[in-house]
Amino acid sequence: MTKFVVLIVLVLAAACSTPTGQPTAAPTPGDDRARALADAYLDGYFERNPELATYYGVRGRRHDRLGDNSRDALKAWQSKEDAWLTQARTIESATIAAAPLKATHAIVREALDGRVAARDCHTELWNVSQMTGWHVQFGYLVTIQPVGTDEARAEALARWQSLPTFIDTEIENLRQGLKLGYSAPKGIVGIVIDQVNTLITSPADSPFMSPAQRDKTSEFRKTWETLVKGHLTPALIRYRDFLGKEYLPAARTEIAVAAIPMGSECYRASVRAHSALTVPAKEIHELGLQQMDGLMAEMKTIAERSFGTSDVQGLLKTLRTDRRYLFKDREELIERSTAALARAKAAAPAWFGLLPRADVIVQPYPKFREKNAPNEYNPPAEDGSRPANFLISAYLAERKSKAGAESTTFHETIPGHHLQVAVALERNEIHPIGRYLFNSGYVEGWALYAERLADEMKLYSADLDRLGMLSLQAFRAARLVVDPGMHALGWTRQQAIEYMLAHTAEEPAGVASEIDRYIIWPGQATSYMMGMIEIRRLRDEAQQKLGPRFDIKAFHDRILEDGGVPLTFLGTKIRAWIGAS
Repeated sequence: MTKFVVLIVLVLAAACSTPTGQPTAAPTPGDDRARALADAYLDGYFERNPELATYYGVRGRRHDRLGDNSRDALKAWQSKEDAWLTQARTIESATIAAAPLKATHAIVREALDGRVAARDCHTELWNVSQMTGWHVQFGYLVTIQPVGTDEARAEALARWQSLPTFIDTEIENLRQGLKLGYSAPKGIVGIVIDQVNTLITSPADSPFMSPAQRDKTSEFRKTWETLVKGHLTPALIRYRDFLGKEYLPAARTEIAVAAIPMGSECYRASVRAHSALTVPAKEIHELGLQQMDGLMAEMKTIAERSFGTSDVQGLLKTLRTDRRYLFKDREELIERSTAALARAKAAAPAWFGLLPRADVIVQPYPKFREKNAPNEYNPPAEDGSRPANFLISAYLAERKSKAGAESTTFHETIPGHHLQVAVALERNEIHPIGRYLFNSGYVEGWALYAERLADEMKLYSADLDRLGMLSLQAFRAARLVVDPGMHALGWTRQQAIEYMLAHTAEEPAGVASEIDRYIIWPGQATSYMMGMIEIRRLRDEAQQKLGPRFDIKAFHDRILEDGGVPLTFLGTKIRAWIGAS
């Protein structure tokens, strides 16, 4: 997810004002250089990823292309990245006067540093993923493809007529990857084959029928149905058959990313790209074990207080197996989550000065993704044409514990992802890059912090839900243990599953799905807990140094006001705010 539009020109006064109320500084050549670099990089990124104009609902952008996934296009893009990074390294933060532009430059520098480092992974050569694969991304994109006018219909047809070419290029990339020793693990390939097969065999439920279902013009509907049946479905069949007959037999049996060329370097780069932090795999693993010890102690306190036991692991098993603690159906899960969201909306003004105008709604996943999808947040359209949505994992809800539903809702909506992302999208005071670029350490760290904050806000219904929150915190601590465990320390998939089941209330199928996520997306899952630890540490430091002058609303606004800044920049900024308060 990424990107944006720079059609809204930032006036000089907005670019140089400081949300903290400090006096504005006269613009400097450093300001001009930082702004120009951000403009160029963001515009280039949008050109490279035209789908993101649709994803973010940006005014004034066309919706008629898919990105070029050829290796030649990738090389050309990487040459541009290299030039921008060279330029970024010549701009010193001290030469930038405007505080928002300091944040802008930090975002650009981190985005470029992280993506250049992550080239060691060569993911374009083994992008068979149930999480980030093209079929998942486009399966959502097509459901928000604008229709309803002659221009929109023409753009929709132009974009999706190009999908077969995109798919054929993807197949060639994967063939080249096999020749060079790159592949996804066999188990993951099987999951993707199942997902694609659902798109083929259940046309009525396919997201690719969405434009025809949403448009009122009979002629367009007929044309679209012809496109899907005559061009898109055959291309999907080609991809599925390629995966099943050619790719799966050659796919690697090892789950560790260390098995691909330069795999150890890839894992280090992935952790760095997702978190903006440079932490060795062994240290991440040990940090997870330390965090888990503390969380188990907290859960023991609640277990003794409200459940009459000190056996935390036994209680967690009870929460995921005893019918008293399981949902009776998907409707109950959705209703419980919707009610939690309503409470959070009502409570938020007491804790935040910056609040989103856009709404967020709870929706179940489409059929083709529901078996293997975690909970997911998608932002609102910048143009106001659609709200944000929390895609909830309601598949086999009768096997899911009630314990974690509220915490998950707070993570994905308010005070978590929706509050942070929508606030950033609506901040005209910052450079647009702060609304569309981010790293997981900041974004997911905030959402995990928000789960704890929700308890301070008195949003949880009972100790069952607090225990669920701690279980989900333990889930993220377990990621620090199992992610480097599998990719760098020799853990098996089953070993990782058993560790997570022993320390959380999650049910076995959900845990297995999560472990498969970490297998195909190395390093990403470690960013949640590392980001939360940094944000919590900054809050503790601010409270200690400011004492009675500490204002929780002001602290939260300082964290959120610049958009998706790297954690390293956030620490520098908050310490400066403490010193000036």
